[in-house]
Amino acid sequence: MTEKKLTQKDVARLLSDPSPDTRAETAAKIADGFDAGAMSDTERQLTEQIFRVMVKDAEVRVREALAQNLKENSDIPHDVALSLAQDVEQVALPVLQFSDVLTDDDLTAIINSQSPEKQAAIAKRSTVSENVSDALIETGNEKAVSTLVSNEGAKISERSLLKAIDTLGDREIIQDAMVHRGKLPVTVSERLVTMVSEKFAADLIGRKDLPDNVVTDLILQTRERAVISLSADSEVGDVERLVKQLRQNGRLTPSIILRGLCMGDMTFFESAMAELAGVSLMNARQLIYDSGALGLRTLCRQANIPLAQLIAVRAAIDVSLEVDYDGREHDRERYSRRMIERIMTQYDDLGVEFESDDLNYLLTKMNQLPSNILEDADAA
Repeated sequence: MTEKKLTQKDVARLLSDPSPDTRAETAAKIADGFDAGAMSDTERQLTEQIFRVMVKDAEVRVREALAQNLKENSDIPHDVALSLAQDVEQVALPVLQFSDVLTDDDLTAIINSQSPEKQAAIAKRSTVSENVSDALIETGNEKAVSTLVSNEGAKISERSLLKAIDTLGDREIIQDAMVHRGKLPVTVSERLVTMVSEKFAADLIGRKDLPDNVVTDLILQTRERAVISLSADSEVGDVERLVKQLRQNGRLTPSIILRGLCMGDMTFFESAMAELAGVSLMNARQLIYDSGALGLRTLCRQANIPLAQLIAVRAAIDVSLEVDYDGREHDRERYSRRMIERIMTQYDDLGVEFESDDLNYLLTKMNQLPSNILEDADAA
């Protein structure tokens, strides 16, 4: 087995041939064999002092040999690791990617003051804390951010993921990294859906065979379906944050609220009504499920939901109280169909006919209903 410790022969060779090649080979040998636990205090201290001399060597290849062989060594002194990490990229990149001796403060300082390549190396680390991720996303470095988002070992806050979408979301490399990340907060997924929809819209607008209003409707329907799908798989707190974000960006429309209700997503409907009406979720639920008609009507008025849609809301809520998902394949579609059939029946009883049970068609037609239809509904 090759001896990894510095020997008298090595010293003699250095004295007789202090060339860069010899110094680099010696640095690699000492670094590769450095094991503080297997050394005496004297040996360890002497080796560490040799490292401190070598990190100042004028020859890059000597420092590079040191870095390559110390990058995953947890025993090296902090000042040695930091000196290597602050060196030229050829020396620093392996240490930045692998060394666990560097602290979050070290990494953040390097992110804020040094090259994009060093930022990208930090983004590749097996684990990245939220604070370091925050600093990386603040740089706006496309390569570093895409690498970070693709790194499942990186902890990234919801705020920083949203920042990444806001600043770099139009780049395909960022969209791809986001789409393939293991788990995303629902608010981030919604923003991503919006970005993709806007790109989709840009592709469609140039087509001569599609009127502008058709393009707009298609994009809106695609986005709303995606958002309701996201909501259906989320916890109440996540849905409430999603609803707030939709409202802040002008996307919490009567159409998406009714779509959520017709798809049986009662949590989304309840949260949306509470947000728009400015009441607590508990109070919104009390008004929604009030046995009389006044509570729901009052809530719809406070939420600025068109009163012509109140009939549909009442019918859908009645179905939600009567029917559960059956647990079989396509149960959500069957549930939604039953909702739509009940809604169409309620309108038909008032002399308003719909020609299709398609949800998109139904929502479009409802937006065209006159508000005075509610007078007939109250009498029914």
